[in-house]
Amino acid sequence: MHVVLAGGGTAGHIEPALALADALRRQDPTTGITALGTERGLETRLVPERGYELALIPAVPLPRKPTPELLTVPGRLRGTIKAAEQVLERTKADCLVGFGGYVSLPGYLAAKRAGVPIVVHEANARPGLANKIGTRYTKFVAVSTPDSKLRNARYVGIPLRANIAILDRAAVRPEAQQYFGLNPSFPTLLVSGGSQGARRLNEVVQQVAPYLQRAGVQILHVVGPKNELPQPDNMPGMPPYIPVPYVDRMDLAYAAADMMLCRAGAMTVAELTAVGLPAAYVPLPIGNGEQRLNAQPVVNAGGGLLVDDAQLTPEWVQNNVLPVLSDPQRLMDMARKAAEFGRRDADELLVGMVYEAIAARQAA
Repeated sequence: MHVVLAGGGTAGHIEPALALADALRRQDPTTGITALGTERGLETRLVPERGYELALIPAVPLPRKPTPELLTVPGRLRGTIKAAEQVLERTKADCLVGFGGYVSLPGYLAAKRAGVPIVVHEANARPGLANKIGTRYTKFVAVSTPDSKLRNARYVGIPLRANIAILDRAAVRPEAQQYFGLNPSFPTLLVSGGSQGARRLNEVVQQVAPYLQRAGVQILHVVGPKNELPQPDNMPGMPPYIPVPYVDRMDLAYAAADMMLCRAGAMTVAELTAVGLPAAYVPLPIGNGEQRLNAQPVVNAGGGLLVDDAQLTPEWVQNNVLPVLSDPQRLMDMARKAAEFGRRDADELLVGMVYEAIAARQAA
């Protein structure tokens, strides 16, 4: 069996695709995997690092909403559809799984022309244009939120890396605290704006850090590899403020933390709820508003807080985050409610849909 994955561009598209690839190989180590991508996406690094084949096709950016520019897309897509079709033919693909982004639409159209079964996975609460079109060509549509409006939507969650999906935070906590140099005696706030960091979060946390430390809270702050690293003034006996440029073991960061301050990307929300870590979500203020929609169900369930980017201030952190970190019972309650919303088995459920789609085509 050979499966082609179309999910290039951002980590939010690539990581679920790679998690599915890992799950497919666990099910059958002989399964062939090829990822479609473009020269400009993170897939050029992430896919080869995980040991999978990457096939590059031309990038055709899509408008986020229906606009007159949409009328020019078919002409610009012809070459990239042909390139995607050649990948499907070369690999003798049994199924194409799309995760949204630049490469998904040409992948869907190429698979439709080649008669290759299609599975669509939509990670965001508000679906993108590519996946809206892709759902027209298949009844196998996986979504990350239970109230999705996509046709034929099946709620499976977002496939996660195995070290996140199986994480036991309590069991790993001592190792994680030692790994980052944290003190087991103090509650820990984990801060991250995603793989590149977030300037707004960085500025606010640097301002409020001394207040949190004096209140008995330690901070693990992932500032992003391209952002300036703060130089904290850690006084003896005070909870530490530990800024790091990047963390490649987010499983340990989650295990060490009691709460997180973060953006609300679909992957972040999925990981935090899967491991049962409460968070204060700060949706990205640009885009089509999907980050607020990603976090809202978790917040409604009691597993997190939500604040607009413009409203995030040191005072807001003092008045809203610190009371949670200072109340062990409230932390436990929020962690339990976050975990009730999380899905750890999305990768296996999506593997099942891939097999279903292939079987349906064979039976037709």
